[in-house]
Amino acid sequence: MLRRHIWWIAPLAGAAVAGAVVAAVSLGGGPSSHNPPQTSHAQLRPAAAALAFQRAITAVVHRLSPSVIQIQSSQGLGSGVVFDTDGDVVTNNHVVSGGGPFAVTAGAHSYGASLVGRFAPDDLAIVRVSGEKLTPAAFADSSKLDVGDFAIAIGNPLGLRSSVTDGIVSAFRQGVSEGNGVALPLVIQTSAAINPGNSGGALADLEGRVIGIPTLAATDPELGGSAPGIGFAIPSNLVRDIATQIIRFGHVVNSHRAYLGVQIGDTNGAGVLVQGVTAGGPAAKAGLVSGDLITSVNGRRTPTVDDLTSVVSELKPGTTVALGIVTQKGAHKTLHLTLGTFPGTS
Repeated sequence: MLRRHIWWIAPLAGAAVAGAVVAAVSLGGGPSSHNPPQTSHAQLRPAAAALAFQRAITAVVHRLSPSVIQIQSSQGLGSGVVFDTDGDVVTNNHVVSGGGPFAVTAGAHSYGASLVGRFAPDDLAIVRVSGEKLTPAAFADSSKLDVGDFAIAIGNPLGLRSSVTDGIVSAFRQGVSEGNGVALPLVIQTSAAINPGNSGGALADLEGRVIGIPTLAATDPELGGSAPGIGFAIPSNLVRDIATQIIRFGHVVNSHRAYLGVQIGDTNGAGVLVQGVTAGGPAAKAGLVSGDLITSVNGRRTPTVDDLTSVVSELKPGTTVALGIVTQKGAHKTLHLTLGTFPGTS
């Protein structure tokens, strides 16, 4: 199970050792020896590769930090990344969902900001600082990332501005649920934890380019808290796509997300209740009606809304799926439905 936060990427162990002191001890040759043990000390010099790695991290921090800002909303603090020279800042939707007014802090200066638009299904939003010169970040092609790539996080955890931590790209995951019916189609899993304040900040490569927006932390139901070393970020390619649409149109016009065309709710785990069906939508065409329970998609069980949205988020528009349903009369059926495209926002 995953838990949504508003917030950041936590520190990890350093990847390089800057230096060490070693001691060589010479022991006496026997009981007749009256000489005390001799100790010599030598300071090892860091390897050239370690120094180069350290300089690379420092260069990333100097380059990217001016582009990672703090956002204050009515519900608390989060982070954001300057997207362009017009003052547009991309962040997580859950950072701004509580509403304004919004204040953006960049360096030593604070500015008022307005909400341009947001897209809850991908947990992204844009706020704008008008009339000020902010430094935009560079965004990498996240499709070229590999597991094991080094990653540097810059954000504002717990209000500690411009904090820097590091980790690696651990994996790529599909259909990761945030809860509340929101599931991300693809995320970068990182070995850094996510804590309050860093959501919406930057996960960057060693060239100082943004590779993702930190968003989620995994939780351990046995421990009742965050699972160390398992965090998730929205890939930069998705961020650029959705942010560009919001800036250009004020909303998302092409979500690239699969769509059932239903209003749904949770039950006691017996399936997802269809509370309404959009006229002319994929579900209506397949024969789904209000009161039906969706119990599976292509054989994958969907006992909750989060399970259903997670499964559907992995699928592409135009795909035909088999829905397992239970009617109000208790009949078990399989309906074949061709997924539509989520209509975006208005």
